[in-house]
Amino acid sequence: MAEHKNDILRLSASALLLILGVMRSYLPLPEILIITTFAAAYIIAGFEVLIESAKNIIKGEIFDENFLMSIASIGAFAIGQYAEAVFVMLFYGVGELFEHIATDKSRKSIKAITKIRPDTARLLTENGDAKVKAEEIKIGDVILVNPGETIPLDGVVTEGESTVDTCAVTGESVPLHICVSDIVYSGCINLSGAIKVRVTAEFKDSTASKILDLVENAENKKAKTQRFITQFARYYTPIVVILAVLTAVIPSVITKQYNVWIYRALMFLVVSCPCALVVSVPLTYFASIGSAAKQGVLIKGADALETLSRIDTVVFDKTGTLTKGTFSVVAVHPQKVDKKKLLEIAACVEYNSNHPVSLSLKAAYGKLPEKINISDVCEIAGQGVKAVLDGKTLLAGNGKLMVQNGIEFKECHCEGTIVHIACEGEYLGHIVVSDTLKPQSGATISKLKNMGIKTVMLTGDGKRQGEYVAQALDINEYYSELLPQEKVEKTEAIISSGRKVAFAGDGINDAPVIATADVGISMGALGSDAAVEAADIVLMDDNPKKIVSAIKHSIKTSKIVRQNIFFSIAVKIIIMILSITGICNMWVASFADVGVLVIAVFNALRALRI
Repeated sequence: MAEHKNDILRLSASALLLILGVMRSYLPLPEILIITTFAAAYIIAGFEVLIESAKNIIKGEIFDENFLMSIASIGAFAIGQYAEAVFVMLFYGVGELFEHIATDKSRKSIKAITKIRPDTARLLTENGDAKVKAEEIKIGDVILVNPGETIPLDGVVTEGESTVDTCAVTGESVPLHICVSDIVYSGCINLSGAIKVRVTAEFKDSTASKILDLVENAENKKAKTQRFITQFARYYTPIVVILAVLTAVIPSVITKQYNVWIYRALMFLVVSCPCALVVSVPLTYFASIGSAAKQGVLIKGADALETLSRIDTVVFDKTGTLTKGTFSVVAVHPQKVDKKKLLEIAACVEYNSNHPVSLSLKAAYGKLPEKINISDVCEIAGQGVKAVLDGKTLLAGNGKLMVQNGIEFKECHCEGTIVHIACEGEYLGHIVVSDTLKPQSGATISKLKNMGIKTVMLTGDGKRQGEYVAQALDINEYYSELLPQEKVEKTEAIISSGRKVAFAGDGINDAPVIATADVGISMGALGSDAAVEAADIVLMDDNPKKIVSAIKHSIKTSKIVRQNIFFSIAVKIIIMILSITGICNMWVASFADVGVLVIAVFNALRALRI
């Protein structure tokens, strides 16, 4: 409240002068002094509004709330309704004060997030650690993070063991245990032990910087409702001014009661001010985006938030979204070679690949020879890998790859991803690699279905594995053995059927589909540039249940927006009618207008607590 002290004092002084003026019947003061008292109260309360209105008129932006308040109050003063004129400006000022306090409260909520990014880091040098600006740290540098300090840059732990509080980044309240080789993200707080971290991203590309950039720029992306309100106010204001003029002129000419109808026209102008709508709708979205960010859900603007509330279908990628994405070899079925040799060939072929399946094959074999005579490595999207090892052409991939190369292969009864191996056109056997479901996936699908939202799964894995996951989670529809482009085509087909679609992927190779959906959601996208660029909503951990939370968040936000719109319009229409018919006076009209604004603002602030 300290930053609004001057406004509070100004409005208090105006209110005091208004009371003195109203008490004129009890005070033996000259008429000129009474008028001067009201004039002083009016100028103190409305000086800023009058100046702003004059500036806008000079710019050619005539019809706004400042113009409405100015012309209505000046008109009231001109026909001798001094107290009403002051009251209009005073109450409008009170409404503006409540608006500024509410906006500041929302901004403080957003600014609290900015504290997650330290500006300095402890750079390790030959002479120990030196405190330097975080933006001067380069990739590959090693920094020291002591207990109680916030991790300034993304990196990998090279020494030490600790627990970190990831709440500011992921919204997860349970501390995470970390040790050597674990990835850590800027914005997380180191709780227990000192750690050394090798930096993997520059300051501007760190997770904390991405979070701040998303939140700070979200306000610029308006929802359709916001754009409608802006357009509505642009045309609405001149229309009500014309109606007010007609109200003042036509009945006056007919009845000759000029003061009566001018007074009613001025009341009409006061009530018609659209500030409750213009203020409360963007404030609701702004507060809601800040609230979601604190829970580890980054929403790229009001448009994405509004669209999410209308979603009726959620399409999931399988690996890394519904499953953990950590594969392990569960079975080796050789043919013509032994198990160890089959594993060795598979590991060699996948030597240069970082795909989760490839990593699991290399981990299952163990340490490979230092020198591997491998060449012509070619990754075939959605099928596998082709390479030349010791002069022999090898294939490692799914059934499509075998069929493509005319190789007869054996199907497998095991659940999981089947990696078939062939050498020089001869089938050598297959390896079964399995992924496990995330513990939250079942509850996520169940809650979405309870909300009336359909679920679809798209995967590049084989039909057997796709069917197994879909049945285990009770997903409505699933499509397997899809290439990346086929995932896009399936999503486009679902959208063209009339559904509102959100796509949730792991943010690494799902960027095309994320961009195609009505709302793209990136799962566990810490440090992923592709996710930040393509997604409309970024979940800062890999918990799929946050998709449910995000949808509920958007629905509650939209409900608050609708409440403010319907309430504001309904009350204004009623008071407009009462003003024209002479049932209410300027005091009631002004009180109703500002009252609607204050109620709408406080209702908008509920979005901070979603």
